[in-house]
Amino acid sequence: MTQAAPPGWVPVEHRFLGLDRRTFAPALGVLAVALVLLYGLPALNAVVPWHNEIRPGDVLDLGDGATAVPPVGWQLEDGILAGTASVSPASLTAQLTTGGATISLRGAAFPGSADAFLDQVLRSEGGSPGVDGSRGTLTTASGLVGVALGSTSPQGDELDVAFKMASAAGEAENAPALLVRVRTAPGQFERQQDTVTTFLRSITPGAIR
Repeated sequence: MTQAAPPGWVPVEHRFLGLDRRTFAPALGVLAVALVLLYGLPALNAVVPWHNEIRPGDVLDLGDGATAVPPVGWQLEDGILAGTASVSPASLTAQLTTGGATISLRGAAFPGSADAFLDQVLRSEGGSPGVDGSRGTLTTASGLVGVALGSTSPQGDELDVAFKMASAAGEAENAPALLVRVRTAPGQFERQQDTVTTFLRSITPGAIR
């Protein structure tokens, strides 16, 4: 009489070092997928260059007719170029990068002044409005006045500029707010200062609803 094999018993021809060789293929497949997700995709992202380079004549859409002229040669990692799609100034996000420097833009609905908007941004990030250093003003070529705050740390240089996107006649209460944030690696701000200034001065307000 043939005796039934005990539960979990693996025939000799399917054993390797005491393990069931029939489970090797599924296990190796799972391991391969896990390694690709863990190491392969980040490595691929690092190797493949970003190909959304700003070209002469490109204009960044800031919503409701507001625009800015991005630096030629920088990479547009987030945001919409004018004429390609529509964007809301109250939910605008955009980011431009180059070696060692980043310019990010964020729009919001805000009823107060540019100075108060900068206070709110700092407060939301754990900063201390009113004791965060000396503020200055920056006027764009279209007459838009922004409030600027710069700082330096071992991690690099930072510049925040807040605007109310009203016409040159003044800050309308219902105009959207815009924060432009510049971050550079240590020692890189002076190298990019003229480019950043040109970009900031190119910001033009649009229609006010």
